Amino acid sequence: METVALSAHPRVLTGKKVKNLRSKGEIPGVVYGHGLDSTPISVEKVALKKAFAKAGSGTLVDLTIGEQKPIKVLFHEPQVHYLNGEPIHFDLYAVKMDEEIETTIPIIFVGISPAVDELEGNFIANRDELTIKCLPGNLIPNVEVDISMLKTFDDSIKVGDIQVPETVQIQDEMEETVALVTAPRSEEELEAELAEDKAAEEAAVGALAEEPTAEGEEGAVAPDGEKPAESPQDGEAKE
Repeated sequence: METVALSAHPRVLTGKKVKNLRSKGEIPGVVYGHGLDSTPISVEKVALKKAFAKAGSGTLVDLTIGEQKPIKVLFHEPQVHYLNGEPIHFDLYAVKMDEEIETTIPIIFVGISPAVDELEGNFIANRDELTIKCLPGNLIPNVEVDISMLKTFDDSIKVGDIQVPETVQIQDEMEETVALVTAPRSEEELEAELAEDKAAEEAAVGALAEEPTAEGEEGAVAPDGEKPAESPQDGEAKE
């Protein structure tokens, strides 16, 4: 069973003070779970990004906090900055090796679909992850789905078609469609769709121009000719 190692530091700073951590290349986080109170920690940003890229949410992580004994944890998807996509906060869940857990793993599409390759259809993936339940020691990092079974536009791959080890239980609806191939659209259909989008955009712009703007409302101009002060962006994670 593959594991990923990650070192963390106990964290004292909370709230807005965590900006000081981020300015030093540290990302605040919390670890919680079995036999563990919610514990604030911080991890070097580079180490955090490498560990999550390797582990995702389906691989156990050996977390060492300071000088403590390593514990087994799972990542939740880190919170990222809304502009640059850099991590700003993360959660780790401590697991118990003899108790089942539920998590999501990525779906990796492999193979070549004849409906795409030969019929020039459009491949549509309705979902990119699978919810599973198993003992921590039986976790799988991802699941591969072969799209070569999509030979016509009538074919589809459902959750029930996905093969996983017997030690892993799929929690999603078995009849839910995972992937399919749609027929290529003609030039006339594409032109009609573009025309509809343009008409809808023009209608929205026209309605906005006709809507009266009262003083004091958002976007209104103040009596002195200056714009009202904008509210600050809420870009910080809740610690």
